Amino acid sequence: MSLIDWLVLSITLLFIILYGVWKSRGTKNIEGYLLADRKLPWYHVGLSVMATQASAITFLSAPGQGYSDGLRFVQFYFGLPLAMVVLCITFIPIFHKLNVYTAYEFLEKRFDNKTRSFTALLFLLQRGLSTGITIYAPAIILSTILGVDVFYTIIFNGLVVIAYTVYGGTKAVSYTQVLQMSIIFGGLFLAAYMVIHLLPENVSFTDALHIAGKMNKLNAIDTNFDLNNRYNIWSGIIGGFFLQLSYFGTDQSQVGRYLTGSSITQSRLGLVMNGLIKIPMQFFILLIGVLVFVFYQFHQAPIFFNKVEVDRIESSVYKTEFKQLENEYRATYTQKQFEVNTLVNAIHSNNEKEITASRIKVQEADKKNTDIRKQVTSLMKKNYAKADVNDTNYVFLTFVTQQLPVGVVGILIAIIFLAAMGSTASGLNSLASTTVVDFYKRIFKKEESDENYLSASRWATVLWGLFCIAVAFYASRLGNLIEAVNILGSLFYGTILGIFLVAFYMKRVGGAAVFYAAILAEAFIVYAWIVDLTAFLWLNVIGCLLVMIFAFVIQFFLNKRKVIA
Repeated sequence: MSLIDWLVLSITLLFIILYGVWKSRGTKNIEGYLLADRKLPWYHVGLSVMATQASAITFLSAPGQGYSDGLRFVQFYFGLPLAMVVLCITFIPIFHKLNVYTAYEFLEKRFDNKTRSFTALLFLLQRGLSTGITIYAPAIILSTILGVDVFYTIIFNGLVVIAYTVYGGTKAVSYTQVLQMSIIFGGLFLAAYMVIHLLPENVSFTDALHIAGKMNKLNAIDTNFDLNNRYNIWSGIIGGFFLQLSYFGTDQSQVGRYLTGSSITQSRLGLVMNGLIKIPMQFFILLIGVLVFVFYQFHQAPIFFNKVEVDRIESSVYKTEFKQLENEYRATYTQKQFEVNTLVNAIHSNNEKEITASRIKVQEADKKNTDIRKQVTSLMKKNYAKADVNDTNYVFLTFVTQQLPVGVVGILIAIIFLAAMGSTASGLNSLASTTVVDFYKRIFKKEESDENYLSASRWATVLWGLFCIAVAFYASRLGNLIEAVNILGSLFYGTILGIFLVAFYMKRVGGAAVFYAAILAEAFIVYAWIVDLTAFLWLNVIGCLLVMIFAFVIQFFLNKRKVIA
């Protein structure tokens, strides 16, 4: 990056951090630190909810997902609006009425201590691992730009977020998130404009969509019902509904956002805002990735987008074989570029026969490129067994740093960092609040001053931050980060949601029944994931239903035993 880009990036990040610290000054009690005194308006809640979910992974990996797999991933969010409706009707009024700090306090009132503790532990495990992944995402950027080992950039990124989260708590997180999302929306439109602007003069936005469609990148909706298909309309609406309902209804990183609302109405409006904007925003981000794919049909794409792995293979004993594959890749690209230009001319002349013939040739040339890339990744694994051979996380970053003009690069890199800071800070804040409220305050220090709990919250933030940094060191092995985070969530969210739905709607089920039901259900979900029984979105449905069914059956036998006794 140029000096100007570094200045843009540094000034933007510094301004955001100082703004959050300034707005959170005077926080002196646990309610202010964890819930911003419950005084935030609806738009504040909505933007904070969106910023918590829209991590750096969204802006780093989602364009790469669009580049490699088209628009299919947008179906993942189709259950979101339905989940928002259920949350507004059921979850929000109950949480506000009980005046809780965390979602898990409700479970003790409804069931018992062990059910609350088990559910909180599931959350801490899932959120701790996920937050570690969100720390890794921006560390990739610094590592690539500076040419240093990602180990050091993980530590730097983690410590920066820990510092301002420890100081300001939820107020610092929420106020910075509002400003972050404003900048992020502007940056997304700028990124889309720049991709279209860099296409050849004879290729319009409509032409780009035609090309993407002919190469199967605009496959936004798949109506085929297949339990092993990760992304179709059924897994999106049904599995996505259960995942989003659990994420927004039981994950403290989100519950903590809308509990800051000044009233039930303000919290509801914030969630409705998220439900209306999230799907178009995600579609737009994926579309940027598709447009980057079209751009690379007219410009030579790297044979592999992760330069660290490329440098490693180029300095290895396999460098000659790699160079041969690079030469083959360039030759097939030249042929593909010719066929793509022929396709553009056919589209302009509206000649369906030529369009069909050109489309087939373009797809054949693209398949040759894909086959060569597979040989490259095999060579990388042969050279270094732990090589990161999934480069989708580097696609958008490579495009930004290599193709965009000075100044714009700094803005877009700042956007990815802002998203990382927002979601990571929310994660750390929620981990601290759950640790202090659900364990420290309830078990170890029941009658302490606000100053003690405030201090404990800050120390919990530090400790969880260090844990998440440790997790980030292993995140490179997880492939596409946006998929990894959602797969990880699906291992726990179904079980957690099932516990809450039993609490809300199965009034005759007690704590013992739901506790053992949750353990059995979680064991089955982990097993199903290990043996790859079904696509990950369905794990949310299965986990939730199993908890409810097991709880009903166990309670039935417990009641029967009481009658016999």
